[in-house]
This record gives sequence, C-alpha cells and structure tokens, in this order.
Amino acid sequence: MAAGRGNKFSKLKYEERVRDEINLALRREFADPRLVNISITHVELTQDYSHAKVYWDTFNSATRGDAKDAIESTASRMRSLLASKMDVKHTPQLHYVYNSQYEDESKITRLLADDKLSNGEE
Repeated sequence: MAAGRGNKFSKLKYEERVRDEINLALRREFADPRLVNISITHVELTQDYSHAKVYWDTFNSATRGDAKDAIESTASRMRSLLASKMDVKHTPQLHYVYNSQYEDESKITRLLADDKLSNGEE
C-alpha cells in the first residue's frame, strides 16, 4: 500500500498525521515570519495517497496574500520533511488550498445579526 509499510495508517489517521506534522514543521523548520499565523485546518488525501489537499487558514486575513505566497513556497521542502518524519514509502504531493470557513462563518453571523436589527428583533 502507498500509505505506508503494511498499511499501518488508516486514511483518516494518515491525514491527521500529515496535518500535525505540517503544522509542527511550519513552527520549527521555516524561518519565514509570514508562516507564523498560518494553521493547517485539515488534509484530504486522494484514494492512492499520492496527492494531498492541505487546507490552511490564517489568523490575520489582512495578510492572506503574503501567507499564501509563503506557504506555497514550502511545498517541496515540506514534502521532504514529511518523508523523513513519517516513515512511509511514498509521500503525497502537497497542494495548498485556502480554507475560508471561518471567514464565511463570521460573514453569516454578521448578516444574521444585521437582519435581526433591520427587522426590529433583538
């Protein structure tokens, strides 16, 4: 199996491990200050584990553009770091995707609050 020797990881556990290792590496292995406020929210692997969508968010949406450039620049080195840390035969190619979930939730909450105010509700 591509996931590891003897398929010792379930897909979900492998995704969680990839997420955790990337978050750890962002803090310890890279000196780029634009990476400080980035958090990996979740990882989705393809069925053959050859590719991983790595969803990320930043605590400061004003710096999202810089953060995007910074995290995308880590892809090849991050893959090498994962290979050395995870003891698997094949390490997936990483594809970073911005996760707008928290921004979307905030917008919905604001819209609902504005709607209540405009309708005279409290």
